[in-house]
Amino acid sequence: MPVRIKICGITRITDGRAAADAGADAIGFVFYPKSPRFVALERAAEIARAMPPFVSIVGLFVNADAATVRETLAAVPLSLLQFHGDEDEAYCCQFDRPYLKAARMRPGFDLLQYAASFPSAQAILLDAFVEGYGGAGHTFDWSLIPSGLPRPVVLSGGLTVDNVTEAVRRVRPAAVDVSSGVEMSKGVKDHAKIAAFIAGVRNAEV
Repeated sequence: MPVRIKICGITRITDGRAAADAGADAIGFVFYPKSPRFVALERAAEIARAMPPFVSIVGLFVNADAATVRETLAAVPLSLLQFHGDEDEAYCCQFDRPYLKAARMRPGFDLLQYAASFPSAQAILLDAFVEGYGGAGHTFDWSLIPSGLPRPVVLSGGLTVDNVTEAVRRVRPAAVDVSSGVEMSKGVKDHAKIAAFIAGVRNAEV
């Protein structure tokens, strides 16, 4: 199966369209108020309406209360949820949407046990461990990823045009997720980098 590609941290219609035109499978909205890529519901809904068919719309949350997630779902047509905080499986399951659960990778972290605690997750998203939430554009040691994971892997954390081909060849993830690696500034995407990133993923599959 081809590696799926998500461009996250979309805040502008032009960037969402550029991602779709370049071949991205999904775009992501950050609904974490502390993030510089936070997007208001009205803007996210506007961008979502501008997307072509068959591009998935993903919403990223960090320790949001359930009412906030439901309010977001009522306003924005999200097809997939992405949880980056301390949410447990019972929390993640309650919204009647498929979801990804992020794991913050560092030495000593038991990813096998963590993945087993989210059997209902569509995949486990692997990001770098940093203070706060989100990988802050940092990579992690891909050799920390064990074999035999019970859920598919979405690789994130410091992916760029320069390293994504190697990352896909080494990790063989089901999908990759990029934000800062295709930006001109926080929340503003570089359309040439988006196209080059997607080409880098496809080159790894040859």
